[in-house]
Amino acid sequence: MAVGSFPESDWKVFRELQHLALERFCKRVLDDLQPMLQETSRSHHERYLAVFRLLRAKDDEIAQAFNDPRRSRMIPQLAAICSHGLLEPQELERFTPGTRTTIEWLTKEFTR
Repeated sequence: MAVGSFPESDWKVFRELQHLALERFCKRVLDDLQPMLQETSRSHHERYLAVFRLLRAKDDEIAQAFNDPRRSRMIPQLAAICSHGLLEPQELERFTPGTRTTIEWLTKEFTR
């Protein structure tokens, strides 16, 4: 399936699920920060640097999956979202079979 050659219904589902996936991603990152913030055996500066490194790494991931959503970017962004495990199987079932097949293949490529 060529990028952009998916039904309008898939685009509508993507726009709806993208918001849900973004919330899940952000919650996961915030949950990951909690232990770093509470680690009193490290100095404030060491904790700050650890938080900064994590957020910088996660910023690259969030950009790939969520920044500038367009129809032409839906397939790679959906694959990135799926590679992070941000959608449930029943949510993926909402896409057409062709889109799901493409996403499954690309997700395997992302996680290699």
